[in-house]
Amino acid sequence: MSDKKTPQGPDSVSAPAGVDKALIARLIEDFDRLRPLVVKPANGFIRYPYCIPGGFYQQQWDWDGFFIASHLANRTPPQAEYLKYWTLNFLSAALPDGEVSACVKPEGPTPGHASLRMKPFLAQGAELGARLLNDYGWIREHYDLIVAIATRRDGSHFKPDYGLFVWDDAMQSGADNNPAVGNEPEDKLAVLSCDVNTFQYREYLALSALAGAVGKTDDRSRFAAKAAALRDALNRHLWDEATQSYWNRNAATGAWRKRVSYSNFVPLWGGMVPPERAQAMIRRYLWTGEHMLTPFGLRSLSRQDAEYNNVNMIIPYSNWQGPVWPIANYFYFVALRNYGFAPEAADLVARLAKLYAADIAFCGSLHENYDAETGRPMAPSASQSKHGQEGGFIGWNLLLQDMIEIVDGRGHLLELS
Repeated sequence: MSDKKTPQGPDSVSAPAGVDKALIARLIEDFDRLRPLVVKPANGFIRYPYCIPGGFYQQQWDWDGFFIASHLANRTPPQAEYLKYWTLNFLSAALPDGEVSACVKPEGPTPGHASLRMKPFLAQGAELGARLLNDYGWIREHYDLIVAIATRRDGSHFKPDYGLFVWDDAMQSGADNNPAVGNEPEDKLAVLSCDVNTFQYREYLALSALAGAVGKTDDRSRFAAKAAALRDALNRHLWDEATQSYWNRNAATGAWRKRVSYSNFVPLWGGMVPPERAQAMIRRYLWTGEHMLTPFGLRSLSRQDAEYNNVNMIIPYSNWQGPVWPIANYFYFVALRNYGFAPEAADLVARLAKLYAADIAFCGSLHENYDAETGRPMAPSASQSKHGQEGGFIGWNLLLQDMIEIVDGRGHLLELS
C-alpha cells in the first residue's frame, strides 16, 4: 500500500476545469453539512461508532463503510479512527458458517444467503487505519483473525486452474444485477471476475504490509507473492487481445462474458495492468459515448448492451445495468489518473460536480445513482423510503470531494505503491 503517513493539504480546493469556483465552494459547504450524517454512535451489537450510507440504510456495510471511513480519514484534521472502528466491528461479525456478514445491524450480523458475505476489504481497512493512526497494537492483538478473514476465499472461491477467484453471484459483488457476473443458478461460483480479483489483490498487499509492521517477515513475503501471482493470473487469463479489454469468463468452460461493465475496469483502479492495455481499453470503451460516457458521468453498463436500462429499482436489487453510480465513477476516476488521462479525470469531476449540485438543489441531499440519459436522480426515491424521504444517500458519494482535491494536487490516500 502507499507509504504516506498522513493526508496532505487543506480541505479548501480550487475548481476543476469546466466548473466555476462558486459551484465548487457551494458543493464543499454542502458536503460539510452532510458529512456528519454518515456517522452513528455505537449501538447494541455494533460496539464502536460506525459509518452508514444514509437514506434508508442505517447499517454498517462492508465496502460502503470502507470508502466512507477512507473519506473521513482524508479530512483535515484526519479522522482515521473510523477505519479502525469499521475493522473492529466486522471482526465480531462472524457467522455460524465461518463467513463474515457484509452487513452489521445493532441487533447483530445479517444472516442469510451467500450474497450477504463480506467482500474483500477487511485487511485494506485495517492496514490504512493502523498506518494513519500509527498504532499497530490492535493489529497485533487481532492479527490472526484479520488474516483468517482476509484469506477465507482461498479455500472456497479460488479456481486453481486459473489462479483466480470467483464471486458467489452478482449480488455478492455489490453491483447487484451486473450481467457481467450474473445471478442465475448457473452463475453460482462460476464467473472469474475482474473486480473480485482486484479487491483480493489489494487484500494481499495490505496483509503483506501489516505482516511487515508487526514483525511477521515470512507472512510479509508470502502475501506479497500471492499478490504478484494474482496480478499475473488476471493479466494472463482475463485479458483478450483481440477486443482490447479485460473480461470476466466462466471458470468451468473458459467462455468469455464480454459485457462492457463497470467491473471490467476495476483492475485499472487497482493499478494491476500494463499501461498500454489500460490506455487501449479506456479509449475504446470508457471515454466514449458509444459505451460509457454521458454528460453526467460514466455509465455502469455500456449503452450498447442488450440489457442496458435506467430502471429506478432498489429492492431486491439496485440497478447496475446503466445508471451513473458515484462509487463506480470513483473507480473510473482513479483509473484515468493511473494511466495518463488526467484531463479526462478532471472533466469527469466537472460532470459529477454539476450532477451533484443539481441533486442537492432538488432535494438537499444526494441519491444512490442517476439516470445516465437524463441525469435524473434515482434511488432512493420518496416511494422507496419508509420515511418518504427523497434521496438521503450520502455515504461514498462524498468521495467526489477527494476527487476534486486530487485534481487540485492533493495526494491520493488509497493509491497503491
